[in-house]
Amino acid sequence: MSMQVLDALNCPLAGVNLIEASAGTGKTWTIAALYLRLLLEEVNGEAPPGIDRLLVVTYTKAATAELRERLRQQLADFLEVLQHKQPGNPFLQA
Repeated sequence: MSMQVLDALNCPLAGVNLIEASAGTGKTWTIAALYLRLLLEEVNGEAPPGIDRLLVVTYTKAATAELRERLRQQLADFLEVLQHKQPGNPFLQA
């Protein structure tokens, strides 16, 4: 199996994605970006799933806490965009 760079802003959302990489490579950012896209975009012509339909798995409690905080921040940043405030988040500027 060959390794590929996952483009979180443009990759298909249907199916399963395994994100595996070294520390500091942007895994948490990528997962948060995919999560937000899943909440907002249609997948295969169907309405976005609700938060209660998404499963994100991490290996440690520390990673879970970091990811939970990152997801909360992504959602808060997106709310600011909806309220016509300037986004400081590069994902939301895309």
